[in-house]
Amino acid sequence: MDSWDIGSLAYLGLLGAVLVFWLIVHNRQALGRTLQQAAGWVLIFLAVIAVVGLWDDIRRTALPGRAAVATEGRIEVPRSPDGHFYLTLLVNDAPVQFMIDTGASAVVLRPDDAARTGIDTADLAFTGRANTANGAIRTAPVRLAKVSLGPIEDRNLRAWVNEGAMDQSLLGMSYLERWGRIEIAGQHLVLER
Repeated sequence: MDSWDIGSLAYLGLLGAVLVFWLIVHNRQALGRTLQQAAGWVLIFLAVIAVVGLWDDIRRTALPGRAAVATEGRIEVPRSPDGHFYLTLLVNDAPVQFMIDTGASAVVLRPDDAARTGIDTADLAFTGRANTANGAIRTAPVRLAKVSLGPIEDRNLRAWVNEGAMDQSLLGMSYLERWGRIEIAGQHLVLER
């Protein structure tokens, strides 16, 4: 904080103190009711700040990714408010949410997603290395028996389990190249077979 910010903060603090003093002096007879109303307004103000600050998380929780529109051989995925495309696939009959990453050469599972799909993560051999934006990480190769996206099913898909922390499993090119056409059209990612 520079001196201008400190001065502004001191001014706002003084102004707030004068306002509180005026309210107490002005409403001496009904001080309890005035304090209740002030507390109510403070709580409303804090609730609005919390909702604004957490809006993306609330929307992601309440609307966990708009559903992809599937027709025969075609999937349309709407762009998420954060600018990425997300898909929930059934991996070995367990739902896993992926972020579509055309910069990733393979499908990469978070350890907890891998465990949910039936992969024993305790027995994995992390012999591979992957270069990420955060540096090199160790990976373990796995085979996914069944991967389903709507009516489209793939079998025996090679993937990797990431040893490091990731926010989201990644749906990389080893899966995307199975589609005949990949296109970003406006606010949708279109996959066609």
